[in-house]
Amino acid sequence: YMNGKPLEKLTFEEFQKVEIRVGTIVEVQEFPEARRPAFKLWVDFGREFGVRKTSAQITKNYGKQNLLGRQVAAVMNFLSKQIGMFMSEFLVLGFPDDVGEVVLASVDKPVPNGGRLY
Repeated sequence: YMNGKPLEKLTFEEFQKVEIRVGTIVEVQEFPEARRPAFKLWVDFGREFGVRKTSAQITKNYGKQNLLGRQVAAVMNFLSKQIGMFMSEFLVLGFPDDVGEVVLASVDKPVPNGGRLY
């Protein structure tokens, strides 16, 4: 149950449709035009996907310097989303901390960029 409702069940085939991959953050820029404080991120997902960009509202728990080189998990097969003048090409994944701010989902040991979650 979640919020008093039963969790919707998925088949393994439905789960397989979600492309969750790992990549390394290779560039971080401020995003002053964003409505809420955010960074622009460029993440290297390896040969198959290359470097892709997104924005993330993660400024409360992260600074630019401690993001570079960090591996993160991301959903690769969402439709791209225009955020102001910036096109977000994937969704970086995270969990809320005790005050609702994002803590990035990542790996605890380096793995090859582009690896798929299973």
